[in-house]
Amino acid sequence: MSPKAALSGRCLTMAETFAESLRERDPIGGMSHHPRTSEDGGRRDLVRDSGLSLGWRTDLIFARFDGEVTDCGNHLRVRTPGNPTFWWGNFLLFQHAPEEGDLERWMALFDDEIASRQPASRHRAFGIDVRERLVLPPDFAAAGFTLDEATVLTLARDQLRAPAKALPGAIEFRVLDLPRDGAAVVDKQVAVDAARYDPLGYREFAERQVERYAAMQRAGLGHWFGLVAQVAGRPVLAASCGLFRDPARSAGLGRFQYVSTHPAWRRRGLCTALVHAACRHGFEAMDLRTLVMVADPDDVAIGVYESLGYRRGVSTWQFERAPR
Repeated sequence: MSPKAALSGRCLTMAETFAESLRERDPIGGMSHHPRTSEDGGRRDLVRDSGLSLGWRTDLIFARFDGEVTDCGNHLRVRTPGNPTFWWGNFLLFQHAPEEGDLERWMALFDDEIASRQPASRHRAFGIDVRERLVLPPDFAAAGFTLDEATVLTLARDQLRAPAKALPGAIEFRVLDLPRDGAAVVDKQVAVDAARYDPLGYREFAERQVERYAAMQRAGLGHWFGLVAQVAGRPVLAASCGLFRDPARSAGLGRFQYVSTHPAWRRRGLCTALVHAACRHGFEAMDLRTLVMVADPDDVAIGVYESLGYRRGVSTWQFERAPR
C-alpha cells in the first residue's frame, strides 16, 4: 500500500469514528433541531472558476451545493432560491471594477437575473474579483451602496502553530452533529449578531444557513465544531465554526464558516483554541492541504488567525445595498 493510500485509509477510519461518536452524544443545551430537507441538494450550472481568486472560489463551494452558479459571459450569477434574502447567496460577481455608468447597467442586470425571479431578493449585491484596491464609485455611493473588503487568509499544514494558551480543562472541543445540535448553533449565532439585525429575521436566516450546513455535513463535505462548557451540569455552546471542503477532492481546499464566540465567553482565548483544533481536524481527518479563512481586515480576530500561522492574500470586494 502506498503512503498516500495508507493516509487516505487512516483519514476514512478517523472520519467514521467521529461520525459514530456524534451519534452517541446528547444535544447541546438539551435541544433538538430537525432541518427541512432541501429540494435540490445537487450541484447545478457549474462553471470553471480556475481564474477566480481563492476567496471567491471557496465562497462558491456553498452556493453550488444548494444554489445556482451560472456563467453569464462577463459575470457570474449566483442564486440561492431556498434562501432569497441571503445577500451573499444571491448576487452578481464581476472580474473587473465598475466603470462610470455601470451602476444603471448593473442594477438592470440584478433586476433581470435575480430580483425578477425572486421577488424576496430586495437587496442589491455585487462581488468584485480584482487584485487592486477599490474605492466606492460616486454613483454607487449616491445610490446607497457600501463597499466592504474581506481579507483572505490561507494556511498550509506546515504553517500551523500551537496556541500560546492551552484550552481550559472545563471546556471540550467537539465535532458537532448539526441536525441534533443545530438549535444551539443558531442560538449562539443570534446572540453574537442579532444586535446588528432584526432578531426575528436574523434567526430565520441563521436557521436556513444551519440547514444548509447540516445538509453539507450529511453529504460528507465538512463538519461544524464547537467548544462546549459545562454550566450547572448541562452542556453550553461557548464558541463554534464550520469547515467544509471543495467537492473537487483533488483541490484539497477547505473553507471556514462563521467563527464566533458567544458574548458571555469572550476574552478567554476560546477563538484561538477552536480554530487551532478545527485546523488540525481539517488536515488530519479531512485530508485537506490548504485552509481558507475570510475576515474583516479591521477585526481583532484577524490577529488570532495570523498567530496560528495564517497568511494574508488577495482581498475580496463587495458592493451591497440593503432592501428598500
